[in-house]
Amino acid sequence: MKTAERHQLKHNEVADTLQDVFGRIESNRKTLFAAIVAILVVGGAAAAMMYVSGQKNDKASAMLADAVAVTEAQVVPPIAGVPGQPPPPPPPAGSYPSDAARMEAALPKFIAAAEAFPSTESGISARYRAAALLATLGRAPQAREQYQKVAAADGRGLYGRMSQLALAQLDVQDKKYDTAIAALRELSLDAKGDLPIDAILVQLGQACVAAGKPTEARQALERVTTEFATSPYAADARKTLDSIKGS
Repeated sequence: MKTAERHQLKHNEVADTLQDVFGRIESNRKTLFAAIVAILVVGGAAAAMMYVSGQKNDKASAMLADAVAVTEAQVVPPIAGVPGQPPPPPPPAGSYPSDAARMEAALPKFIAAAEAFPSTESGISARYRAAALLATLGRAPQAREQYQKVAAADGRGLYGRMSQLALAQLDVQDKKYDTAIAALRELSLDAKGDLPIDAILVQLGQACVAAGKPTEARQALERVTTEFATSPYAADARKTLDSIKGS
């Protein structure tokens, strides 16, 4: 075969190959275009979702911060006036006459943040703080309701487990000892959690004492004195153990 013919044949092979590739691309052009559009749409949707989620988290954080600011406001008890003397100066702006008044002012703000953004971290934190305020104000049933919502929303999260601990404390107050002991025992087995096991064991021991179960109490408290001998809760554990000797 002549050199010119070989070159021509080679040229035809390359041309045919290119034509075949072009034909394949052309035949799949619509499919490829649709796939690219789908990728862009999905990517745009994901970006939009991230933007909306970010906006939601920002609003939730702002509402939480507003509520926290109230809890940190100054408490200035009112000064009684003295007859014949100039009236006392007015309290500083943004202050409250008592701790109770300050808590009452913060409570609806925490509830509002929790209700507006219940699934965000800030919303869950707000609900937990609201529950704690209600418990401090002596409104145990309302506190229990809020703690239960946090436990349901946060599950094995920190706020969820803290709420479970708080619910166990409320059960002890209500003399629902078996329920409290079961919850505290389960929490004490979560060695990888964020809650201090030694503190939970002390509460478990005290709940067992209140329930009239000294043997179970000793088991929990002795774990503190042996496994957590340097714990700040060890002294409380030893004190409770001393009180149940001979039981």
